[in-house]
Amino acid sequence: MDWDKLKSFHAAAEARSLTGAAETLNLSQSAVSRQISSLEDSLGVKLFHRHTRGLLLTEPGRVLFEAAGDIAGRVALAEGAVQDVRDEPSGLLRVTAPTALGSIWLAPRLSAFHAAFPNIRLRLLLTDHALDIARLEADVAIRPWAPTQKDVIQRKLMDAGQHLYAAPAYLARRGAPMSEADLDEHAFIAYGPRHLAPIPQLGWPLLIGRDGRKPREPVAEVNTIKGVMRLCEAGLGIAGLPDYVARENPNLVRILPQVSGPDFETYLIYPEELRGSRRVAAFASFIIEEARRWEN
Repeated sequence: MDWDKLKSFHAAAEARSLTGAAETLNLSQSAVSRQISSLEDSLGVKLFHRHTRGLLLTEPGRVLFEAAGDIAGRVALAEGAVQDVRDEPSGLLRVTAPTALGSIWLAPRLSAFHAAFPNIRLRLLLTDHALDIARLEADVAIRPWAPTQKDVIQRKLMDAGQHLYAAPAYLARRGAPMSEADLDEHAFIAYGPRHLAPIPQLGWPLLIGRDGRKPREPVAEVNTIKGVMRLCEAGLGIAGLPDYVARENPNLVRILPQVSGPDFETYLIYPEELRGSRRVAAFASFIIEEARRWEN
């Protein structure tokens, strides 16, 4: 089977559009379309339903997409192995992280990483739905939870605390709470639905000072931590946030410093196959040192 055609099919299935696949592969949309049509002709099946919502996989398409994902991971591993025989760490490094942790804490530190390792090209994959590291959907993951997969290496990155934050505009309008009892008079922003939260006990601010009574009702719920932070910045209410998204934010003020939520651990994770990768080793060493500085 022609790898170029399979690669075009895989990119289109991931993007759910020919346009997205063309951008990923740096090809014209017509070239991607021709390769997929040729692949369908050679297999004698339709791989996609063309729909107003984009490309939807047929049943044969789903089977092929699963197999193509495994092949794409192995090709990426082979390319990385070739790049890692060079004297200097080089080549593409795919790093995945949750949206808030990746865009707010990790991204500002990557300029220094590029300065130290200019031959490594970074691809930052931010998603709140975890990519499969064991299947090589990314080379390195940073996550606020421990991995459950086998065949991956984990290294603790840092302990993350959680505290209460509010915007100066909110505090100017409503005043700052001076005790836990005062919190009942304030508006709260919460992660929701809470049972889907990526970090345990994200609903802790709604329980502070309630002494067994039912939790406070938030004025708004958001299904990403970054969204909670943005509403908090806008002055809508108080939010309990991980310190890695709020501590360095000049638009937020920590309130009731004696009050804290449950700490949790963050991890650096990569596949067993990449144990000897110079790119991964360079990134791991750099980001662990950055985390150490941040904690101190």
